[in-house]
Amino acid sequence: MLEIRRSQDRGLANLGWLHSHHTFSFGHYHDPEQVGFSDLLVINDDRVQPGRGFGTHPHRDMEIISYVLDGALAHEDSMGNGSVIVPGDVQLMSAGTGVRHSEFNHEQAGVTHFLQIWIVPDRKGVAPGYQQTRFGDEQKRGRLRLVVSPDGADGSLVVHQDARLYAGLFDGAETATLALDAGRNAYVHVARGSVEVNGERLGEGDGARIRDAREITLANGQEAEVLVFDLRGNELPEF
Repeated sequence: MLEIRRSQDRGLANLGWLHSHHTFSFGHYHDPEQVGFSDLLVINDDRVQPGRGFGTHPHRDMEIISYVLDGALAHEDSMGNGSVIVPGDVQLMSAGTGVRHSEFNHEQAGVTHFLQIWIVPDRKGVAPGYQQTRFGDEQKRGRLRLVVSPDGADGSLVVHQDARLYAGLFDGAETATLALDAGRNAYVHVARGSVEVNGERLGEGDGARIRDAREITLANGQEAEVLVFDLRGNELPEF
């Protein structure tokens, strides 16, 4: 079963310097029907104006993924990490027992567009950690490239949860199918462009909960960039 979440139905926070669409409840946006799916708690579609960003703030017991679509995102944290994340990079910060970090668009012109994704970990109190890896377009073109997994398979980043994240680029006749084990859920988020997901057309910002399916097929893309989450069968995040 495929349940579509349309882009225009998402929550919105417009702070001037930040324009953010929330797939699930976050901050001042609360929808009791949209409080995550399986272990996926947050997908925020953020656009940050030049010279602005998120000042230093704390997190704990959360797996936080940043996926940059346009521009550059500068990261600094209390573990001593400092980096700049650009399109093609995937960053994963395990907050664990506690970490503080900041994220800024230091460019003088140009908006930074990125996805902030939170996954609830399988246990509390892990040591904080930071990972960042580049997955170039050539690795994602016409296929679903594993970028996050619990075991680091195929060079993916390691998450403290039974969850896998795939990223793909699809245009024209390019197609890919992802097999799902019995009892698994999945979530698809279209970061840009449009694509057919199991025969249903999804546009930029659209998402879909998928239950009781043994495979996901992406086809007939139009400059599409897509994230696919392979998740446990629970309906809501378990804290």
